[in-house]
Amino acid sequence: MIAIADYGMGNLRSVEKAFQYLGQEAFITEDPAAVRGASHLVLPGDAAFGDAMLNLRAAGWDAAIKDHVASGRPFLGICVGLQLMFATSEEMGLHTGLELFSGRCRRFPAKERVPQIGWNQISMQRPCAILHGIDEGSFFYFVHSYYVETDVPEESVAVTDYGISYTSVAARDNAFGVQFHPEKSQKVGLRLLANFAALK
Repeated sequence: MIAIADYGMGNLRSVEKAFQYLGQEAFITEDPAAVRGASHLVLPGDAAFGDAMLNLRAAGWDAAIKDHVASGRPFLGICVGLQLMFATSEEMGLHTGLELFSGRCRRFPAKERVPQIGWNQISMQRPCAILHGIDEGSFFYFVHSYYVETDVPEESVAVTDYGISYTSVAARDNAFGVQFHPEKSQKVGLRLLANFAALK
């Protein structure tokens, strides 16, 4: 049972439909308590970091997410969901995140067109369960103006180049985050979601 966190931000329905297409039982919920019985939890997002964290805290999602991760069950952050997993963000002021990963969220250098919109490649740095069966250099669909900068190199499992090389997939134990939108990334994105759903 895959729970998808609804905290008032993000295109949740497309994530739900992608899992259902794969034959997985997935549901969207506004109630953090509902994830206690879920095997997996997904945090999508299309929003400013500060506003997203305000919504998460107001609804109690921050504690529910940390409890889920601490229990050892698989967790996946998508787009802003990845950024929220980090300690801090510089987006429109300094904000504190979920602190599941050490590091920060920063804006792309001024020389780059932002947001980055469209297909870009990932370069794998080390093996990762959610990337199993996905080829080096695969293209995924990105939409973002900020990127994450990790303090722990081992937690950066794939990088992408957009003026700079930045972490596009982060992982530690049962917690995973991707900067791109797997639900919009066709077959390769579906493979990633299937890999996540197969985790125990």
